[in-house]
Amino acid sequence: MIIGEYRLDAIETGSFALDGGAMFGVVPRPLWGKTNPPDSRNRITMAARALLIRGGGRTILVDTGNGTKYSDKLRDIYAIDSGKHDVATSLRAHGVTPADVTDVILTHLHFDHAGGSTVRAGDRVVPAFTNAVYYVQENHWEAAQNPTERDRASFFPDDYLPLRREGRLRFLNGPEALFPGIQLKIFHGHTTALQAPLITDGTTTLLYCADLIPLTPHVALPWIMAYDLRPLVTLEEKRLVLRSAVDHKWVLFFEHDPQTVAATVRLTEKGYEVAERMDEAFGRATGVGK
Repeated sequence: MIIGEYRLDAIETGSFALDGGAMFGVVPRPLWGKTNPPDSRNRITMAARALLIRGGGRTILVDTGNGTKYSDKLRDIYAIDSGKHDVATSLRAHGVTPADVTDVILTHLHFDHAGGSTVRAGDRVVPAFTNAVYYVQENHWEAAQNPTERDRASFFPDDYLPLRREGRLRFLNGPEALFPGIQLKIFHGHTTALQAPLITDGTTTLLYCADLIPLTPHVALPWIMAYDLRPLVTLEEKRLVLRSAVDHKWVLFFEHDPQTVAATVRLTEKGYEVAERMDEAFGRATGVGK
């Protein structure tokens, strides 16, 4: 997909699984089970999809997936599978090596978004992208250092502490135009200060939704994760984003949907829903949303 001076490519970093009930909150299983059938342990399949942005002399990666540092126990709990895809091999398929990456925008520091930021090198954990600057909202960094009992399990310090130790980390404070044509939108419902890149040339606009709208069923306003710290804030944040997406024909990029990379949305008498799947822009077949 081309937006202005940038080429955008979806980077598949592997798959994993999370509890379906937690992913859909108050929505009952008979409903979410139709769109995302669970396995025998009530887990649904999740993509861990990063976004590669090239242009303006930069090679930018948005999020890094789960990575490859996990113990057998955690791999089993989360059904982490990087056998077919991981961030490095998927980048190489696009002619990019980890050393080529100039910038990594981490939407937030949960393990399924920041896990690939670091790798094991012998008995040390080091940045995976040795020449990159990693960008994190400072308020989110502070929250990750002092998580609550409710979200502590989502943060794995080996994913991000080495970035600061090696001097690769840059803190941001609030929404800003990070690069020409790339703005950062800040959301607080899922976690404190999640940053979502909005790429636009004034005609075509794409929002990397991260965990604001992780799967296509979450386009419906009431479908909100039980993982969200502030679900009513998420509700209002989604309402504003979806209104803009309809009014301005934004493309929404889904980090976790195993089937759909990106789509436009529409407003019907029943609420918001997927309109046209835009997967062909990322090398996949597409169709009209249900």
